[in-house]
Amino acid sequence: MEKGRFAPSPTGRMHLGNVFCALLSWLSAKSKGGEWLLRIEDVDPQRSRQEYARLIMDDLAWLGLEWDGTPLFQSQRSDVYEHYFRLLSEQGLTYPCYCTRSDLLATQAPHESDGRVVYAGTCRHRPPQPGPAATRLMVPDSDQLFDDGHYGAQCVNLGRQVGDFIIRRKDGAWAYQLAVVVDDALTGITEVVRGRDLLLSSPQQIYVARLLGFAPPRFAHLPLLCNTAGQRLSKRDLSLDMAALRQRFTAQEIIGWMARLAGLADTVQPISPSQLLSAFSWEKIPLHDLQVELPRNSA
Repeated sequence: MEKGRFAPSPTGRMHLGNVFCALLSWLSAKSKGGEWLLRIEDVDPQRSRQEYARLIMDDLAWLGLEWDGTPLFQSQRSDVYEHYFRLLSEQGLTYPCYCTRSDLLATQAPHESDGRVVYAGTCRHRPPQPGPAATRLMVPDSDQLFDDGHYGAQCVNLGRQVGDFIIRRKDGAWAYQLAVVVDDALTGITEVVRGRDLLLSSPQQIYVARLLGFAPPRFAHLPLLCNTAGQRLSKRDLSLDMAALRQRFTAQEIIGWMARLAGLADTVQPISPSQLLSAFSWEKIPLHDLQVELPRNSA
C-alpha cells in the first residue's frame, strides 16, 4: 500500500508553508488510495514542546487533514535509533567529531551555489579525545543519483557537496538524518513529500537507508512559500501562522488559497481537501517558489 507522511517539528505553531506541504503530501497519498501518517519529530529536547505538538494536531484536524493510525513521536523511540546507530558503527563508518561551531565555520568552504558549508573531514582521522563528541557518518566521494518526483533527475556527490554528516549530536540527541530514515523504513513510508529546502537531505537519507538494508522511499519536493520580501516563510512570520490565520479565515478558505498557489484551482474558492482530490496532479504544481500575500477579500 502507498504511504505518505507529514513530519513536523513541534518547535512553534505551523505556518502557511507547513500547511502547503501537509496538504500536498495528503493529496498525493490519498489520490493513490494510500494512507497518510503523522510523525511528530520531537527528537530535539531543547527546542521541542508538547504544547506545539498538540496545536499541530489540532490545526491539521481543523483543516480537514486527517491522518491514519496513531501519531508517532520520535522522543519515544530512542532505543530504536540506538539499535540502528550501532549497526552503522559496526560497519566502521562512524567517528567522533569534536569540532565546535567556530571550528566548522573556519574549516568549511562554502558550497558554490548556495553558501552552504561542507564538512572538511577534520576529525575523520583524529584519535579519540576526552569529553563529549558528536558522531559523524563517513560518506564516499561518489555521485548519488535519484529521481525527484517533481524536480526530476538529481545527481549529488556526497563527498564534495555534503561531507561526513552528523547522526548523533554532541548532547546525545539523535540527528535528523538517522531518525528520519529509520522511521520512514519501519512505518512503511513509500513517498516523502516536503519542501525543496530539504532536497539535499534526500541523497543522505538514501545512503543511510541502503547502509541499513532499507529500500528508500520516493522523494518529491515542493516549491517554497515566500513572504513579500522574498524570504522563505518561517515560524517568525506570525501573520501567516495558524494562530493568526484561524482568526481571519475558515479552514476551507485556507485550503482554497493553497489550492490556487499549487496550481490546482484557477481562482481562490473555499474547498475541502477531499474535494480537491480529483484536481490533484503533480504536473500542475509550479517549480518556482511562490510569494504569499493575504487574500484581499479576507475578513
